[in-house]
Amino acid sequence: MRTLITTAFISLDGVVEGPGGEPGYRNSGWTFKDIEFVPEAFEIKEREQQQSTAVLMGRVSYEAFSPVWPDMAEFAHYKTLPKYVVSTTLTDDKLVSNWGETTILRTLDDVAALKATDGGPIIVHGSAKLNQALSDAGLIDRYHLLVFPLLLGAGKRLFSATDKDTQKLKLIEHEVYSNGLQKQVFDIVR
Repeated sequence: MRTLITTAFISLDGVVEGPGGEPGYRNSGWTFKDIEFVPEAFEIKEREQQQSTAVLMGRVSYEAFSPVWPDMAEFAHYKTLPKYVVSTTLTDDKLVSNWGETTILRTLDDVAALKATDGGPIIVHGSAKLNQALSDAGLIDRYHLLVFPLLLGAGKRLFSATDKDTQKLKLIEHEVYSNGLQKQVFDIVR
């Protein structure tokens, strides 16, 4: 069974965003404009890239990342990894040709089947709606969170608002940086 890891930049009140911002709400762009950059706080991002054996994302995140990440030196290793996009609408002809192997998964059952294969960790980038569905389905094994000391109000949420049983987490790694950013790594307790 492979480990499914969600990684996110998240505000203290649960808003998530890609680095650089997303249109649609007043505080967009908070990940790099509102907090002083401290390189050591982002060590986990390099580690994720080196330890992951596959990348999983939803269609919206794929459409945001695929025109940019293939040519970025910072994400060179991801180019070599298989990528999986969960979407009911994306078609093969819409996949970029310069980012390596990419497979479209249509359902959460397809994600569960992927998790059941042999191999190392699968990292989930972005994909707020997908993360909520994965959580509700009990498919996430670990969270890598960089928690920004901000309260934003509006924005995409990482965590589902579904009324469900309590999900216990075990803090396995944490650190606080000089700019107030916190690294929090949680395993799901099953």
